[in-house]
Amino acid sequence: MQFITCFLAALKLGLTSFGGPVAHLGYFRDAYVVKHGWISEERFAELLALCQFLPGPASSQLGAIIGYEKGGWNGALGSWLGFTLPSAILMILLAVGLQPISDALGTGWIHGLKLAAVAIVALAVIGMYKKLCPGRPQLLVALGSLALLLLASQAWLQPLVILLGGLVGAYLFSESKVHVKKEDREKRGKLPILSVVGILAFIGAICCLPLLAQMGSGANAVAGLLRAGSLVFGGGHVVLPLLETSFVGGGMMEQDSFLAGYGAAQAVPGPMFTLASYIGSSVGIGGNPWLGGVIGIVAIFAPGMLLLVVGVPLWNWLKAMPRAKGAVIGANAAVVGLLAAALVHMFKAKIVSEPLDLLIVIPIFLALGTRKIPAWLAVLISGVAGGLIWQ
Repeated sequence: MQFITCFLAALKLGLTSFGGPVAHLGYFRDAYVVKHGWISEERFAELLALCQFLPGPASSQLGAIIGYEKGGWNGALGSWLGFTLPSAILMILLAVGLQPISDALGTGWIHGLKLAAVAIVALAVIGMYKKLCPGRPQLLVALGSLALLLLASQAWLQPLVILLGGLVGAYLFSESKVHVKKEDREKRGKLPILSVVGILAFIGAICCLPLLAQMGSGANAVAGLLRAGSLVFGGGHVVLPLLETSFVGGGMMEQDSFLAGYGAAQAVPGPMFTLASYIGSSVGIGGNPWLGGVIGIVAIFAPGMLLLVVGVPLWNWLKAMPRAKGAVIGANAAVVGLLAAALVHMFKAKIVSEPLDLLIVIPIFLALGTRKIPAWLAVLISGVAGGLIWQ
């Protein structure tokens, strides 16, 4: 019964939550705190802090843990499935129909989706900069991350940059700059050994992903999705450079197809991580587009959800430590540099190569920035415009 209750509540959010991870938090608060009253305002804020601390899809993790609060593991599964299912199905349908659609309508609409992706990523960089880099130290971390990623584009450098940002943040943001509640200090208790063991086992498994990648093309694709799901901090947009490095840089997908899927992911409600269903279907993991889509979804979501399971007890212990919160601040600032590097690489790839491209990118950027239109409508307009201009 709790599964059905949580599934139906999340399904409504999965069908209507446009606008990306930041907007999802507003939808969740309105549904779970205000409308349903499943958790208090204070508990919502605490769970949100935990999900921001862990890598993975923050909004999906938040929905799952709220479902757990309501109905245990059945509630968590129902909440995740309801929120994820609509956009996952839509993205698989896009992957299956991409070639027939291109044959019928040409490829101009794909170029339009790519241009929309440029505008959305640019807006995300600005928005995350304003939120995550309020001071000079955070800005310096972001710029340092950007410089490192522009000097070298190897996949292993991306998680290293995030880790370095966390270490710098733990050093820079002292107790005087990070607020810790008095009651959190008093309830700290003993170090949860099982959580530590679980996280160390998780890190060991991630280190073994290169071995999985050597077991064939399908295993290599799964390894890329697992790696992305394990290392994403700061929201759904950050998954772009990690997946692009694995699948476009690894020769498994053409950049046009990848960016078409990324642009389409903006036009559907629910979590942006469902881009993995499009990727899994496109590369044919398991030899079948529908099976590939399902495997893609499971692979990219599994790491973040597993970390959530083992991370809750450790978070209750760590949240009394200012250095831990300082590390999150530094990691988030590094993520801004990571996304900015992805934007630079999009321009290097000459997605925007002529003045006519700017006639789509700039209006879409301004319309989204001023909230004149929702993201899904902006992507739809861009795709239609691309189809009409570049037939």
